[in-house]
Amino acid sequence: MNEATNDSRRDFLKAAAAFPAVAATPWAMAQGTAAMPKPAMASSAGPDIAAVDRVFITNEDSNTIAVINSASNTVETTINLTSFDEDARPPFRFVTGGVIPTHAAMIHKPLYHGCIDAHGAVPNPDGTLLATCGRGSSNIYLIDAVNRRVVGNIANPQAGPTTNPERLSSGILLGREPHEPTFTRNGKELWVTLRGEDRIAILDVDQALNQLGGEGASQGERSSRGHGNAPEPTIRAYLPTLNGPAQVWFSKDGLLAFVISQKVAQLEIIQVNPDRQGYSRPKRLRVVDLSAQDKPAFTPFQKLSPDGSQMWLSHKLADAVSVVSVKDPGTVLATIPLGEMARPNHLEFVDNARGQVTYMSLARVDDGGPNGAASSRLAIIDRSVPPAQQKVVGLVYTGGREAHGLWTNPANNLLYVAHEQDELPGTPNAGQTVCSAFDVSSPLQPKLITQIPLGSLKLPSGELRNKKSINLVYVRPGTQGQTA
Repeated sequence: MNEATNDSRRDFLKAAAAFPAVAATPWAMAQGTAAMPKPAMASSAGPDIAAVDRVFITNEDSNTIAVINSASNTVETTINLTSFDEDARPPFRFVTGGVIPTHAAMIHKPLYHGCIDAHGAVPNPDGTLLATCGRGSSNIYLIDAVNRRVVGNIANPQAGPTTNPERLSSGILLGREPHEPTFTRNGKELWVTLRGEDRIAILDVDQALNQLGGEGASQGERSSRGHGNAPEPTIRAYLPTLNGPAQVWFSKDGLLAFVISQKVAQLEIIQVNPDRQGYSRPKRLRVVDLSAQDKPAFTPFQKLSPDGSQMWLSHKLADAVSVVSVKDPGTVLATIPLGEMARPNHLEFVDNARGQVTYMSLARVDDGGPNGAASSRLAIIDRSVPPAQQKVVGLVYTGGREAHGLWTNPANNLLYVAHEQDELPGTPNAGQTVCSAFDVSSPLQPKLITQIPLGSLKLPSGELRNKKSINLVYVRPGTQGQTA
């Protein structure tokens, strides 16, 4: 560990009293006080949006992260995970001779070392750090959510008028098909499911930041990582688990980990068993048979209910969602059908003074959406009744095609939805991928506020359109969020 990083941590600790509500996570400690501003409410945006609030969307085909300012509902910036235009020579360019490559050609260009298939994303407990997976490149990237940049990028030695000023970090290599990352509740570890294998990579977040260089390391130190130096123990362990693990989510107290799969109809529950420093010593508690709930064996997403009592599992090919007890770990309380060919992706909870619901994003595209265009829908499940009585009580068009990721603001009255497909010709945002914003102050009657076209990443050689949105997270840096 270098002295500059130590100095940065000491500076943060001296000023920690300025942020009494926020845990001193390894990322916050590594960044110093300037990187974690106290959330200030944006007066022009009303009381439910803070000035620091941002929505982050991973775009799988463009390998970018679109960042939306929720106060204006516009794309503020696009984070570049590609390695294009780091050199002026043609093999490094995105656009050569005026030709924009197809997606397949793009990621197989000679000398490309950027992200392939940007997919899962999650914030750490205090919202200062994001983790996102490159499924095809088998790695994980850490994103500074305050400054909205990739951790570990360095100054580009080839920089010039027609090249990018930074050289992209290659992230941390993990294993085959990393799908979804999840931080432990104390923020010390990042658990990443390797969907192409039967194991979970458990990373030490502090060491990962050190390996990537953080803010304290010099360019030379960062460039030398992995080139002859002894590797730091970034990956604490590979944890054997179900075949094809899709995602881990933790219980509210952080003592249990729930693991779902897209290859076997099973749910594994693991005791985290933290030591005195908060690092895990995992032990298998039980494996639950889900063949009755998920015959196709394809469960890609799960999330904990706000009160911490239930884990909800999305069965995409079974067109259903299951509710599992956390108190009696693994007991299935209910399985709720969502309709033929609904194809649920992600789920999100909204609990406020006017209702308690679960929203399910449906990949199916139906006719008759906003402005008469084809659109996906959200299924609305009323959670004010016991699990056995819960059912779909309504559907609402999302205003985009093939709905995927969704996340709410801390006040539970705004909801954002990502989409995989572009909008159709003749529609207001034809040819663009859009994010939709909803007013969910009345959860049973969500109202579409706007479609947000995601635009493009402007590279020196041309524009790379943001497309095929997957994960979406709403982040308020410096405030405990859904993973806290």
